[in-house]
Amino acid sequence: MANVSVGKHPLPDGWHWVRLGEVCMFNPRRPELRRSDDELTTFVPMAAVDEAGRGISRAELKPFAEIKRGYTYFGEGDVLFAKITPCMQNGKHAIARNLTDGIGFGSTEFHVIRPGPTIVREWVHLFVLQPWVLQEATAHFSGAVGQQRLPEAYLSGLEIPLPPLAEQKRIAAILNDQMSAIERARAAAETRLEAAKALPAAYLRQVFESEEAESWPRKRLGEVCRSMQYGLSLPMNDDGRGYPVIRMNNIKDGTIDINEIRYVEVEHAQAKKFALEKGDILVNRTNSAELVGKSAVFDREGDQVYVFASYLIRLALLREVAVPHYVAFALNSRVGREYVERTLRRAIGQANINSQEIAAFEFPLPPVARQERLAAQVGDKMTAVKGACRALEEQLDTINKLPAALLRRAFSGGL
Repeated sequence: MANVSVGKHPLPDGWHWVRLGEVCMFNPRRPELRRSDDELTTFVPMAAVDEAGRGISRAELKPFAEIKRGYTYFGEGDVLFAKITPCMQNGKHAIARNLTDGIGFGSTEFHVIRPGPTIVREWVHLFVLQPWVLQEATAHFSGAVGQQRLPEAYLSGLEIPLPPLAEQKRIAAILNDQMSAIERARAAAETRLEAAKALPAAYLRQVFESEEAESWPRKRLGEVCRSMQYGLSLPMNDDGRGYPVIRMNNIKDGTIDINEIRYVEVEHAQAKKFALEKGDILVNRTNSAELVGKSAVFDREGDQVYVFASYLIRLALLREVAVPHYVAFALNSRVGREYVERTLRRAIGQANINSQEIAAFEFPLPPVARQERLAAQVGDKMTAVKGACRALEEQLDTINKLPAALLRRAFSGGL
């Protein structure tokens, strides 16, 4: 059998290299089970296994008769390895624990790895969780695109460093403790990130659903616009030919992001017709339902002319009565989102809203001076939240890289 490991490295004294198939049984045959058909038995569908090797969190109990045929058999302590894409790459691999009467059945998309007497289950599980193992495995998929599976031969041919049993247990215990600590840190960072991401909606509720807002006159959006216009529908390029064009992909989290800009070649007169001015609001008019109606203010300064694409509607406001950022916040608030969701029309895989429907959106509109103060206050808070989210995302990225580094160190004898 071919050696499919990614290079050997020196091992500590007493360790040696073995193929996984030499120390483990793969996909063991089910023994004769004397079990009544109505007896509850552990069942593990693929959905029950968490990603990143975090274990089986949603095992089920089913009558033996329902699962004894057509599913994968395994026993207590076996390692379940998801063989189908994308579950394999996502780390849906786990040790089978706390099985009713020590047996279980599950998805046919699992390989079952049963450790032999010279290797402990945690050592096997943690080894196959390594990113390089999963990445290398993608080159060995077989089957049609979308239903590709990893052959048993890849796993059984993997060369694994094998220390004495006592050393495996010692290192596995350290790894489990440290991986648990990393998981707690990851969960805490994710909780803080989700809380931070919820703040913008809360800030908008404080404005548009406040007692103060109830006393403001309500206006239709069309009443405060001097024009509404659909964008250009022309071929785009990535090599800088023509004018930069703002697309719906550039509207992110209530702002216009030009990091992924494209260009359109158009005559100067037509470009002038679609040239964005500072303070224009762009509204996404088509896409998935959750993206329709998402809005942002074009607030770039300078001589560079930007145009906008056909899936966007440009709102040019009557500035003496409406403040662009205030209006954009109204569209992105829960009040605006609920209006869009009630109004949009759905087709197969797509939702749409037109300019007349956008113009009918009604929202509370205080005097201009109050709009300006509120827009500035909310804008400052939004900027602070974005900074906090970036910091938390960087922290989470660092945490997510720790397991791979820890496992590399463990399997090279560094713990």
